[in-house]
Formats: sequence, C-alpha cells, structure tokens
Amino acid sequence: MKTACSLANFTWEGGTAAIGPKIAEVAQIADEAGFSSLTAMDHWFQIEIAGPPENAMLEGYSVLAFAAGLTKRINLQLLVTGVTYRHPGLLAKTVTTLDVLSGGRATLGIGAAWFEEEHVALGVPYPSTAERFERLDETLAIYDQMCSDDEGPFEGKHYQLARTLNSPQPLSGRPPVMIGGMGPNKTLRLAARYAQAVNWFPIGTGAFQGLKATLAKHCETEGTDVDSIRLTMMAMHPDCSDPTAVDEFVAQMAEYAALGVDEVFLSPSTADPVPTVHAIGEILVPRLAELG
Repeated sequence: MKTACSLANFTWEGGTAAIGPKIAEVAQIADEAGFSSLTAMDHWFQIEIAGPPENAMLEGYSVLAFAAGLTKRINLQLLVTGVTYRHPGLLAKTVTTLDVLSGGRATLGIGAAWFEEEHVALGVPYPSTAERFERLDETLAIYDQMCSDDEGPFEGKHYQLARTLNSPQPLSGRPPVMIGGMGPNKTLRLAARYAQAVNWFPIGTGAFQGLKATLAKHCETEGTDVDSIRLTMMAMHPDCSDPTAVDEFVAQMAEYAALGVDEVFLSPSTADPVPTVHAIGEILVPRLAELG
C-alpha cells in the first residue's frame, strides 16, 4: 500500500510567513521518504471539519506548482478539484501545465463540489446537485478530448468550446483521473466511465466491498475494466510515537489492502507539519508498503 501526504491545513506555527517554507520542507521530505503523492485540498475557505473558515487556505494548483519545482518523483494532484471552480477548458490547461512542468507527475483529482458557503461568499455560481454532476460529466469529456489529438469543437448542454486546442500536450499522454466521492448512482457511474482511480472515506470494509461491487456493475454497463480502477482512501494517521497505535493502524490498513486499496492519503494535522510528515515517512511508509 502506498502512502500519500495530503495538505488540508495551513494554519501552522509561525503564521503566514511560515506557510511557504513549511510546504517546501514537507514536499521535499515526502519526495525523499517515498510518499507516493502530495496533494492539497481545492477550497478557498477552510472546511468546518478542519477549522473555522477564517483559517488559512491556499489555492490548490498554486500549491502543486510550487511543490513541482521542489520535487523530483512524487505525484501531484488535488484531493479533489471542485468541478464548479474552473472552466473545464482552463482546468485541462492547468493540469497539462502541471504535468509538463513536473515531468509527467500530474493527476486530475476531481469531484462534483459541495461547499456552498465559499461559492456564495466569493460570487461563484453553485448549481443544483443534478447540474453539478452533469457538468462533471461534460468536464471529464472535455478533458479527454483536450488530452488527445482532437482539437475540434465540443458541444455540450453546459459547455461549448469552439476549439479544444491544448498545446503542448501533457508529457504523460493523459494524466490519470481520480474521482472523489462514494455516491453509488452518479459518482461511481462517472468513475466507471472516466477514472483510473477513486478515493473513498474509511467507512468500514463491509461498506467498501459494497461500493466496489457497485463500481463493478457500472463498469460492466460502461464497458470498462473495474480492475483498471485503483481504490484509494483517506484516513487519520496514528501518533507515530506510540508503537501500539501504529500497529493498530497498520492492521486496519491491512484489511483495506486485502480489498484492493493500494493508496492511503494521510493529512498532517499538527501545528507544525514537518515533524509529523517526517515521522510518517520514517515509520508508516515502509510498514504500509509491505501490505497488499
């Protein structure tokens, strides 16, 4: 099982001036310690589960671009891009740019978006759930077209592009798509159609089995191979200074790995992320790598 470092909190010791240097240090530690991916959230305000909206939050693709220049091997993505936040043609250009500048290390993590408060606050349209999923479908179709040699028009219900030119093309051909979300009807159907990975919450192995079975049914309908879609999950990391807590966490991850989960995203939640990421890299990354 691979271990990813997921940045979800930027309210750290040292205040605003410390954010850049700490991200740089975290990115370099993660790159050298064998983390599989470095991610950031795609929000403008902090989300309620992590703190008040006034807490520090950075624009996600700027974080990834900054990290790309400081690292050599780690994959870079948002967990996950909100479909409402960027026009799909510009999103494809953004992910392509990240892929080119990082030497082919970009992934498009994407979902239907959900945080209405920040949309309303900053004047960004927040359509109905049904429309957001329609837009997600069209966005992924546009992304596929822009990562191909087809630069013709795109005519959709919500988006019309006169020319899907995308030059240069991504170094990796088409950066893989990860769809975040567990909705059995719409989210997993779109994952079956477009994705190379899904990201789910740690809802229990029984529920995971149910989601995997639902995904397989959608893949059968879409004519895709469910085994080609990687299963990933988010989790809370243990206190790495507590051997018992570490053993319990690894045992829990072993149960998910047995179901096919091959990557876990861990977010340092401490006031200083640097020692936490260092400890995860030293203790958990090699332990989790043995699972699968």
